[in-house]
Amino acid sequence: MAAVTSMACRSAVALSSVSRPSSALRAAAPRASRTGRRSVNVQSAVELDYDVKVFDKELVTFAEKEEYIIRGGRDKFSKLPAAFAGIKSVGVIGWGSQAPAQAQNMKDSFAEAGMDTKVIIGLRPDSPSCDEARAVGFTEADGTLGEVFDVISKVDMVVLLISDAAQAKLYPRILAAMKPGSTLGLSHGFLLGVLQNDGVDFRKDINVVLVAPKGMGPSVRRLYEQGKEVNGAGINASYAVHQDATGTAADIAVGWAVAVGAPFAFATTLESEYKSDIYGERAVLLGAVHGIVESLYRRYTRQGMSDIYGERCVILGGVHGVVESLFRRFTRQGMSDEEAFKQSVESITGPITRIISRDGMLGVYAQFNDADKKIFEQAYSASFGPAMDICYEIYEDVACGNEIKSVVNAVERFGRWPMGKIDQTHMWQVGQKVRAERKEEDIPINPFTAGVYIATMMATVQTLQEKGHPYSEICNESIIEAVDSLNPYMHARGVAFMVDNCSYTARLGSRKWAPRFDYVLDQQAYVAVDAGKQTDAEVIQAFKSHPVHSALAACAAMRPSVDISVGGDNDNTGVGAGAARTDFRSVAATVA
Repeated sequence: MAAVTSMACRSAVALSSVSRPSSALRAAAPRASRTGRRSVNVQSAVELDYDVKVFDKELVTFAEKEEYIIRGGRDKFSKLPAAFAGIKSVGVIGWGSQAPAQAQNMKDSFAEAGMDTKVIIGLRPDSPSCDEARAVGFTEADGTLGEVFDVISKVDMVVLLISDAAQAKLYPRILAAMKPGSTLGLSHGFLLGVLQNDGVDFRKDINVVLVAPKGMGPSVRRLYEQGKEVNGAGINASYAVHQDATGTAADIAVGWAVAVGAPFAFATTLESEYKSDIYGERAVLLGAVHGIVESLYRRYTRQGMSDIYGERCVILGGVHGVVESLFRRFTRQGMSDEEAFKQSVESITGPITRIISRDGMLGVYAQFNDADKKIFEQAYSASFGPAMDICYEIYEDVACGNEIKSVVNAVERFGRWPMGKIDQTHMWQVGQKVRAERKEEDIPINPFTAGVYIATMMATVQTLQEKGHPYSEICNESIIEAVDSLNPYMHARGVAFMVDNCSYTARLGSRKWAPRFDYVLDQQAYVAVDAGKQTDAEVIQAFKSHPVHSALAACAAMRPSVDISVGGDNDNTGVGAGAARTDFRSVAATVA
């Protein structure tokens, strides 16, 4: 067993100077930066010109920078046999967030393409997930459900979708079990970070590729199903070739992206993907949005200190956490609970999300009259700096390996302390009532809420930009995944339905960092607003003129016409075996 060891935060390292470029990656690696703050010097996207032969590459301009993308869609399924030439079996290992979606999508796509390539699920024989896999058509009887290492040793392609912590424990056995010349498929670059921490590398006689859908698994499946009528509405994906042992790795990677339903796929590297992905889910995708709505809900349900709070402050003095909680409890004197939920959570997951998806962040700003624009600007100006502070901290903890180690350690503790529920407080109970009485057309677009949320989204964007990531990755990891995949799940059934349908890594990160965003906004941003701090005109101008808006517009032009449809509290659309869950587990990784 190889456990992740501690690693000091490194100075600036170019992505491709750590991940050895494959033979499919033709451009030279850039030199590492040796000055300034820690950074990630990502290769320009045109340099990421993987040797794709079966599919047509397209050069697209994102914010005045050119990047290669490959369009998906059901009209491309006819190319799947050539992309998967020589691959007669694909083993999907695990049954977490991504595995049910990707396995079912590939199975359906291969059938539509007239292929006899078999998709086989690999699970422990005693796993409770076996029943879920059988419920959607993977069985021992037809050879599509088997024991993990038996499947790995026999298939031509291993799609490794067990938890990140389990990968950290089991990778020596997994790599040893694979056939020479087979392909290891990853949907997250986390394993590369583990190998870097451990000072080891992948076997040289296998392909190592990545396809990372920019959405949680249930949304990957749901949009694939909805897309059957419109040539493949789905979730965008990044793809990478880390190691090409057969000369066909790039086509296998793109074929995989097309088979799981990506409307378009953009090039990345394993290291760039895991840094942007682990970072993004702790920032605006999951952790930050949870912290934002918690802080706004409290703000909207209070007006001022009550006398009883003042008395408790005198008695309790410097017991900071206690007086903070008393303040929140005793000063719930502003909006009604239901109205506060609408003005915070519903405003973000409803109209703000829909407008950003179609018209971008500036589209939200354009909705407001002059007075509301001033409120938006005040909230944005006060929130952007504190959010940037936390975003930078997250990114650098990911980049230096601390967050990877934190995830592995946390999963080790699940036997004693599994993840607790996150939707049992008064606020989220109120949310159930609000959703039951919801009229979509009546949900408000609160300018203060919009200012806080978009400032945090822009802080997520700005950090990735300063760290050198390309705009295709920035837009998808900071914006598109939030509004087209994740927020609709919180809109449907609340925060746990969004967070806990994601991976262990994402769930743990959200729980860890949501309170930090909640705290910094309450302690810094809202205090500044209440103190009458003037809006920073330079911050607002930087928002309005940021290149990400044009990059996002280019992404929106390739957006499928379908919006995701997810059932609410009393509607099981997109919920059940092989889809979104309502009961959530957290189990320590096992070697057996």
